[in-house]
Amino acid sequence: MDKSGKDRICKVVIAGGGTAGWIAACALSHQFRGRLDITLVESEQIGTVGVGESTVPPIRSFHRFLQIDEQEFLRAVAGTFKLSISFENWRKHGERYIHPFGITGQSTLVCGFHHFWLDSLRRGMQSELGDYCLETVASRGDQFDLSQQPQVNYAYHLDAGLYARFLRRKSEDYGLKRIEGKIHEVRQHPESGFVEALVLEDGKLVEGDLFIDCTGFRGLLIEQTLKTGYEDWNHWLPSDRAVAMQTESAGPPVPYTRAIAHEAGWRWHIPLQHRVGCGLVFSSRHMSDDEARAKLLRDVVATPIKDPWLVPFRTGRRLKAWNKNVVSLGLASGFIEPLESTSIHLAISAVVRLIQLFPFDGMAPSLVDIYNDVSRAEMEHVRDFVILHYHANQRDEPMWRECREMELPESLAMRLRAWRERAHAWQGADELFRVDSWTHVMLGQGIMPGQHHPLARTLPDQDLRKLFDSIRQPIDRAVAQMPPQQEFIERYCKAVPEVWQTRRPEMQA
Repeated sequence: MDKSGKDRICKVVIAGGGTAGWIAACALSHQFRGRLDITLVESEQIGTVGVGESTVPPIRSFHRFLQIDEQEFLRAVAGTFKLSISFENWRKHGERYIHPFGITGQSTLVCGFHHFWLDSLRRGMQSELGDYCLETVASRGDQFDLSQQPQVNYAYHLDAGLYARFLRRKSEDYGLKRIEGKIHEVRQHPESGFVEALVLEDGKLVEGDLFIDCTGFRGLLIEQTLKTGYEDWNHWLPSDRAVAMQTESAGPPVPYTRAIAHEAGWRWHIPLQHRVGCGLVFSSRHMSDDEARAKLLRDVVATPIKDPWLVPFRTGRRLKAWNKNVVSLGLASGFIEPLESTSIHLAISAVVRLIQLFPFDGMAPSLVDIYNDVSRAEMEHVRDFVILHYHANQRDEPMWRECREMELPESLAMRLRAWRERAHAWQGADELFRVDSWTHVMLGQGIMPGQHHPLARTLPDQDLRKLFDSIRQPIDRAVAQMPPQQEFIERYCKAVPEVWQTRRPEMQA
């Protein structure tokens, strides 16, 4: 590496706005203000997908990292709180289970709580696993508060357009420069193939040393220019399209995302302070666009405030998230699907990883390899968790039968074998979904293990009941003091109508 300075990264160009683009802009400009020249190029004429409105708890750590005040943020994005996801009709019609964000029960060093719970069922003690999770119990009553102990673990529902606007304001305060315009050409170095500049339609040249591709599914830099390649996962994840819409609120917002399975996919329901985001995810092999649109309009009971729009997608990942001097983020790097609300998280995780490995002194192949390997593992972990929901079902429709009979990735098949044989669940150090997440979803989808850890049998009945009571009673007391979520929002983070009334109408892709 030439140490004269010519390989140093001084100018970063972010191609594309949207949620991923402004997450990258805010994080980089906050961390590297004064050290880097950062420019974001976007066009108001190019629409954004605009449906990533549900998040997972690590977003709170990201906001603390950026010194974002929670109340200011929630007022700016008309946000609500999310304790869990309610899965309805997934195993079969008429059944519901909750995937909570919190810790369930109390584990020992070698024996997870679910083993004790499974043994309690063997002994004839009746309860639900969710009874021992604060977030599940609060979700059942649509309650939320931050003053009780133990405190809940939560994420947010947010307006994606307002979130991008909020992050833009922060980024520009940190010195980021935004350029309005469409990218007409991507200019590369004739020998290395590295991207040197973006040429806009008006002829403006935007030069850079490192480029971040946030151009959505089209991957203008990472794919159209560098021909990176894509690994398709549609054979495991059948849904490849969504119809999205927005409706008026039909009641107070619940503190969870609803995921409601139907004959060819599932439907989401995300409550904000001022409206509800709805959408129908489906397999185009099993349902037409017109059928999906009609079903969404039929199933959504509230008054629409925006006509439905179609979002085609292709599940999978780029073969390299970082190729040459281009780092792809958000939809440009790959897409799993909206289930389990991981899109915003994956963009945040990628930006934090980029900051950790940032190539100030030029591209170090070893760090690029690490970035790509961690990105791949992260995507595959989330992929497997989402496949689990489709695979473990007892529904009779053709799509669901295909999912039940399909050959699984070996990484998921191994997890399911360990669970079915010994109720063993685990999590890697960097994995998003914890043991509790796997446990609640596997049980919720109807996968009961044949055996569990023998140590759970050693606790006498009286001591087991005492343990369970010591866990449930503080949870029940805490939830009994919690107000309805709407009441908490009113006093903690109520947004004024001007927040959403003055926003620029989004064009949707």
